[in-house]
Amino acid sequence: MNVEHEINLLVEEIRRLGTKNPDGTLSVKFGVLFADEKCANLFEALVGTLKAAKRRKILSYPGELLLQGVHDNVDILLLQD
Repeated sequence: MNVEHEINLLVEEIRRLGTKNPDGTLSVKFGVLFADEKCANLFEALVGTLKAAKRRKILSYPGELLLQGVHDNVDILLLQD
């Protein structure tokens, strides 16, 4: 598994599903990302890819771990475009 490739795919999906914020940044709700059929087929471990991208400061979200249901309304913010 190529982590860089997975992160690039994740950024593309955030661009596809996300919305522009007033400050010009792009964000998507975790629930939207998790429930998307294309994302479900692309990522074997979406949460792991999110954590890797967060460590590389490509995106940001509160906390360490996002769980389906509990964190569906958490915004994932794209830091690098």
